[in-house]
Amino acid sequence: MYFDDLTPSTGCREPRAWLRSSRPRLSLNGRWKFELWSDPADARAVPDVREDCGELEIPGHWVLQGHHRPRYTNTAFPFPIDPPRTPDANPTGDHWRWFDLPDDWPADGAVLRFDGVDSCFKVWLNGTEVGAAKGSRLPSEFDVGELLRPGRNLLAVRVHQWSSGSYLEDQDMWWLPGIFRDVTLLARPLIDDVFVHADYDHLTGSGRLLVETETGAVVRIPELGIEIAAGVPVTLPAVEPWSAEAPRLYDATVAVPGETVELRIGFRTVAMTDGLLTVNGRPLFFRGVNRHEHDERRGRALTVDAMRQDLVLMKQHNLNAVRTAHYPPHPAFLDLCDELGLWVIDECDLETHGFIYTDWRGNPADDPDWAPMMLDRMRRMVERDKNHPSVIVWSLANESHRGRNFGTLAGWTRERDPSRAVFYERDRSYEFSDFYSLMYTPLEDLEAIGTRTEDVPPETADDPALETRRRGLPFVLAEYAHAMGNGPGGLADYQRVLERYPRLQGGFVWEWIDHGLLLPGATDHVYGGDFGERVHGANFCIDGLLFPDRTPSPGLIEYKKVIEPVRITGTEPLTIHNLRTFTALDDLEFVWSEEVDGVEVRAGQLEVPEVGPGESVGVRLDIRAPGDVVGERWLTVRAVLAKDEPWAEAGHEIAWAQFALPSAPPKDPSPVRVPVVHRAGDLVLGGGEFDRRTGRLMRLFGVPVDGPRLDLWRAPTDNDNGQGGRNAVVTEWRTAGLDRLLHRVDEVETGERELVVRTRVAPDGLGLGVRATYRWVALGDCLRLTMDVVPEGEWGGTAVTPRCGSWPRVGVRMAVPRSLDNVRWYGGGPGEAYADSREAARVGRYVRTVDELQTPYVVPQENGSRIDVRWAELTDADGNGLRVAGSPSFQLTARRWTSEDLELARHRSDLSSRDHVYLNLDLAQHGLGSASCGPPATAQHALEVAPRTFGLLFRQLGAT
Repeated sequence: MYFDDLTPSTGCREPRAWLRSSRPRLSLNGRWKFELWSDPADARAVPDVREDCGELEIPGHWVLQGHHRPRYTNTAFPFPIDPPRTPDANPTGDHWRWFDLPDDWPADGAVLRFDGVDSCFKVWLNGTEVGAAKGSRLPSEFDVGELLRPGRNLLAVRVHQWSSGSYLEDQDMWWLPGIFRDVTLLARPLIDDVFVHADYDHLTGSGRLLVETETGAVVRIPELGIEIAAGVPVTLPAVEPWSAEAPRLYDATVAVPGETVELRIGFRTVAMTDGLLTVNGRPLFFRGVNRHEHDERRGRALTVDAMRQDLVLMKQHNLNAVRTAHYPPHPAFLDLCDELGLWVIDECDLETHGFIYTDWRGNPADDPDWAPMMLDRMRRMVERDKNHPSVIVWSLANESHRGRNFGTLAGWTRERDPSRAVFYERDRSYEFSDFYSLMYTPLEDLEAIGTRTEDVPPETADDPALETRRRGLPFVLAEYAHAMGNGPGGLADYQRVLERYPRLQGGFVWEWIDHGLLLPGATDHVYGGDFGERVHGANFCIDGLLFPDRTPSPGLIEYKKVIEPVRITGTEPLTIHNLRTFTALDDLEFVWSEEVDGVEVRAGQLEVPEVGPGESVGVRLDIRAPGDVVGERWLTVRAVLAKDEPWAEAGHEIAWAQFALPSAPPKDPSPVRVPVVHRAGDLVLGGGEFDRRTGRLMRLFGVPVDGPRLDLWRAPTDNDNGQGGRNAVVTEWRTAGLDRLLHRVDEVETGERELVVRTRVAPDGLGLGVRATYRWVALGDCLRLTMDVVPEGEWGGTAVTPRCGSWPRVGVRMAVPRSLDNVRWYGGGPGEAYADSREAARVGRYVRTVDELQTPYVVPQENGSRIDVRWAELTDADGNGLRVAGSPSFQLTARRWTSEDLELARHRSDLSSRDHVYLNLDLAQHGLGSASCGPPATAQHALEVAPRTFGLLFRQLGAT
C-alpha cells in the first residue's frame, strides 16, 4: 500500500518557497464531512459523499473532535517496530467538502496546497485521484487545474494515522492525525518560486542583493529606490542589517505581468568564523528555547494569534532564539520571527528515536532505501523557508542516531544554500554538522567543553582528523534545563558557565509549553496514560515554560531573569553591562527606588550614557542613608522600555537588580520573659496553650492549631522523581523512610520560663532518625520557638541500605483555621522560589490569598514556596490572625491540602480543600535540579543531612 512504501509522494509539484502572491486564492478551511475507519481495508476504494456522516473543523485533528483518542509517547512507537510496515489497526479518516469555484477564477490552471497533514494522505478532486504524500509538518502541492469544474467541486482526502513516514516522526509529542494546517486552492502561479539572497557586509555597511526567480521578473524595493531585473546582483552602499535585536525588514515585490509577490527582506550574513557562529561579523549567543506547536484545545492546529502570542511572550521574557523542535513550524510563525526578531534553528521533520528499542537495528538514518524519504523532507523545509532572515541554521533531524543518509541531507543542503549553517546533535562524530552539541550536559562537563578539554567521544577516537574538526567546532546546548513540573533548577549556574567561555554559544531550554490537552467538557489537562493505553509517555509531555493555557510558569519568570540582556552590578559605582550583540541601550530607561523594610522612601531615574553592545558603564548614585533610618534598606534598579515596541508597551521591564544598603540596626526591646502557668491538663506560656503530657501546642493566641511539628518531607516534584528511576533523589528519600516518619515524645521539660519538648522522629524498620528539640519561650506579647534538629543513626548507609545524603526540607508544619485566608509577607516574591530557582525573587512586601499562592502544575507536586521570608501574616476577613517572623528568615508555603494530598494527586481536580490551612515554615528545602531529564540539584543547592537550628517568633494580630 502507498502508506507503507518508501515513496515520499506521488503527483506532487516540486517544493518551493511559501509566498504571498496577488494571484487568486481560495481557502478551503472550515467544516468538512468526516468518516473514520479503524482499518484502511474497511474503507471504500474512493471516499464517497455521505451526508449522514459527522463533521470536523479543518484545520484540526479528529482525535480532538470526538473521534477516537489522542495518544502520547516520548520515545516508543505506538505500534510494532517493523519498518516500513504499519499495523492493520491504522485509523483512517475520510474527509470531504464541496466548494464553489469563483466565476472569475483564472482558466490557466490551479494548485491545491496542504500545509500539514498527519501522517499520510491521498487526494481526489471530483472523483479523480490527484496524488498522495507523506511528511506531516511539510507542505504538499498538486496541480489540479484540469480537474476543476465551473461552479461546484468535490474535494476528498483520505488520511492515515500510521504510515512508513511515522517511523521518521517519533518526536516526543502527541500522535495527532488529521489535516491540521491550512488547505488552499491557488491560481496557477506565474512566479513559481523565489530565492532571495540578501547579504550584509559589516565592514562597509553595504548590502548585496540577488533575487532568483522567473526570467523577466522585476524586483522593487521602494525604500531603497531599487527596481532591477531578477537574477541581476546589486550592491547597495548602505543598508540597515537584520538581527534578532533590530529586525530591520525592507518591503519588496517581485512582479511579472499578472502576478506580484510580496516579500520582506532582511540583510544579514551568517558565517562560521574562527570556530564560532557569527552573524554580521559578530559571534552569537543563544538565549533560546525549544518549541513544539501546541494548543490545549486544538493540538498542533495553531492559529496565527497563538503563534504571535508565543513570540510576544518570548520577547517579553528576554529569549532571542527558538529551535523549531522537532519539525518546521507553520510558515506564518517564521514570518513573525522575521518581524519581531528571533534567531531560528529550523529543524527537519525527522526523528527516529523509537529505534533505541532495537539497538538502532533498522534505523532509517543508515539505510540507503530510506534516503529519498529523508531528503524529500529536507528539501521541502529548505525550499519553503529559504527566504526568512530569521532562519540562520538548518537542522537535519533530532535524536536519530548516526547514518550515511545524514551525509546526503547535509551535502544537498550546503549545495542548495551555502549561506546558512547546518546542525545535527545526535551523531557524536559531528562530521555533517557545523556545531558540537549535546543535551542535558552536567555543569562540570560543560566547563570542560568551554576549555576544549572534554573527553574524546568514541565516535572520533580512531579518526584524528575528525576529532580535530570536532574539537574546533563551536558548542550549542541543543536541549537543557528540562522544564517539567516545578523547575528547572540551576538555570543561573548554567548561564554563568555558558557566558564564561566563547566556545559556548548558548543553548535552548526544553521546552516552551506543556502539552496538556483539554478535551471537550473536561476541566483537567490530560497526558499519556489517561486513556488506559499501555504504552505511553505519562506526563513527560508536561515539560514547558508555559502552562497549557499559555500562562507563564515560574520557570519562565526565572529564565527571564537569568538571561537578561542587561546586567546591573554595583553599587559603588553602579555598573550597567550591555550583553547585547548588536544594539546599544538607548531604547531603555533606568529607574531606581529605595525601600526600607519593603516600603518605598525614595525613587528616581538614572542618567545613563550610551552603552554600546558588549560595553559597560559606571553610574554614580547617592545611596547615603539618612541618619535616622532604621530597618532593612534595599536599592532596586530597573531597566524598562522607553517606548512601545511591537511586543511590549513602554515601561515593560527588561532587567533589574537589588542591592542591600547600609542601615542602622533595629533596637532590641529586650522584652520580659513570661513564666509558665500550670493548669489542669495543660500548660500556658504567653499566648500558647500546650498539652501537659505531650508538649503539643493546641492553641496559639486563642487560635486552634495543629503543630508546629518537624517536617522533612515534600510532595515529590517531577525532578525529584528523575527519569525512569535515574537521578531520582526521591528514591534515597523513600529508602530512608522520610515519607513515613513517626514522632515520639521523649521528654516534656517545664522550666520556670521555658518549655522544652524533646522528640525523636524516625521511620519504622530503620535505625536512623532525627532528634528534634522544641524550645518555647514567651517574650512579652510574642511566643518564640527554637528548633534543634540533629540526625542520628545510619544516614550514611549500611550493608543493606543505601546512603541518604539529603532531606527534602527541614522545617515545621502546622495547621490553622481555614478562615486565615489572607497572606501578607515581607521577603522574596512575588512568585515561588527554591534554592536553585531564586534569581527572580526580589525582596519586598506582598499580599496574596492562600489560593493565589498555589502554582497550578498540571501534575500536582511541591509548589508555592516563598523564600527569604522575614515575616508573614495570616489573617481572616476582619484582619484577625497570626504573624510569624523567622530567625533567620524562612521559606513559607500555605495551602488548603497536605503534602500527602499533593503526592497522591495526579490531576488538579484530585485536590480537595480541607478544613484547615496547612503551613510549612522551613529553614530550607532541597534544590530542584532538572533530573526529570538531566542532572539533579548540584551539591551547592542540596539540603545536606546535618544538624540544624532555626527559630520562629509568633505574634497575635487583630482582636484579643
